[in-house]
Amino acid sequence: MTVRLYDTKAGALRDFTPLRDGEVGMYVCGPTVQSSPHIGHLRSALVYDQLRRWLSYRGYNVTLVRNVTDIDDKILVNAAAAQAEGGTEDWWALAYRFELEFTAGYTALGIQAPTYEPRATASIPQMQEIIARLIERGHAYPAADGSGDVYFDVRSWPSYGELTRQSIDNMEAAADADPRDKRDPRDFALWKGRKEEEPASAAFPSPWGAGRPGWHIECSAMSRRYLGAEFDIHGGGLDLRFPHHENEMAQSTAAGDAFARYWVHNGLVNVNGQKMSKSLGNSVYAADLLGAARPLVVRYYLGSAHYRSTIDYHDGSLAEAEAALDRIAGFFERVDRRLASTRFAGSGVEIVPPAFAAAMDDDLAVPQALAVLHDTIRSGNAALDAEDLEAAATARGHALAMTEVLGINPLSPQWNTSGSSAADSALAALVDRLLADRQAARADRDFAAADRIRDELTSAGITIEDTPTGSHWSIEQ
Repeated sequence: MTVRLYDTKAGALRDFTPLRDGEVGMYVCGPTVQSSPHIGHLRSALVYDQLRRWLSYRGYNVTLVRNVTDIDDKILVNAAAAQAEGGTEDWWALAYRFELEFTAGYTALGIQAPTYEPRATASIPQMQEIIARLIERGHAYPAADGSGDVYFDVRSWPSYGELTRQSIDNMEAAADADPRDKRDPRDFALWKGRKEEEPASAAFPSPWGAGRPGWHIECSAMSRRYLGAEFDIHGGGLDLRFPHHENEMAQSTAAGDAFARYWVHNGLVNVNGQKMSKSLGNSVYAADLLGAARPLVVRYYLGSAHYRSTIDYHDGSLAEAEAALDRIAGFFERVDRRLASTRFAGSGVEIVPPAFAAAMDDDLAVPQALAVLHDTIRSGNAALDAEDLEAAATARGHALAMTEVLGINPLSPQWNTSGSSAADSALAALVDRLLADRQAARADRDFAAADRIRDELTSAGITIEDTPTGSHWSIEQ
């Protein structure tokens, strides 16, 4: 089956046909490193990690570029505010500090590192080259007031508004720069001349005067530099469609580049039914989220909804994910124990079943794919109950392949932390001791005592499974 993706520009599902056979070039708008990452940043990065993993499983060689916007109005404002309160951190140091926080969050969730992760400040010449082409083609103009600003002339480009299906006259004025000498309030900044109050270190020389790039031109330059004038997929959060992606597409195509063939946007994250915002004080930061549950649990939760849907974070969200993962891990533990020392050990072929593949091919339908995974877990447990070891081994292979594709394999070394908590160790010691007492009682044919121990463990939420290799326990879900 052909992979299909919802293309925002077309407003429809489209069969995915790459620019070059067997290769995929994907650009994802990364963070503006002005402050700490929140749950929405993690969700967006995870969506494109899932897409990358699936395309790779389908045999494509994926080049993923995810940028870092390390110079921006908000970065300068936040650094200046901190310095006004006695801080000494420069804007570039603040940006790097928050960049490390983003990287730590991505790594904790098992999000694969991008092929390239360029910083905006490293591609200034490429940005200026595009701006010069736009001026030459009549789609951009330097401000006549000597400010050093350069603007994109939106009315010079008939296709402006095509991505979000808007007419220029219905758009709000661009708020990304002072309207010092704009021809139209909707014209957006390509280059921002330095202001007196801004640090000299944040200004770069240019043919139009010292300054820095506008936000939108950064991504056009970096995507072109690392993927070429035309590439397959451009991704990002739904909140970036306008003005950021609309402006990217306009300036790149007006400069003569074909740009992105498919536009993919992920949904946002609400908190307790409300849009997350600083003004409401309901932001959930990555550090808090990762402190509330194991990173694998957070990954499962954030990646369990369809990527285009809005997810709602609320009390209980992580508990539901924890229970689902425990069912998966419990099956792997049980099947590996039962198949050990049998001819079926390791015999299950690690390949995803057709229903899982069909779901993932259909616009990355992860909820339906997870349903296939959990159905496989149930059938695998039923096979173990029936002593059908061949079917259990097959289920194991399928389940392992599916969890690997989704990055939620609980057997993966990245999720296995060294050692356990003192409480876990104490619980294991107590239960193992009781199981030993129960085994001794059974050996002495004191079945009343053996049953009493089993009942005590069951009432405490401990499930006991008696197998030919001995008795094993797990916490009841």
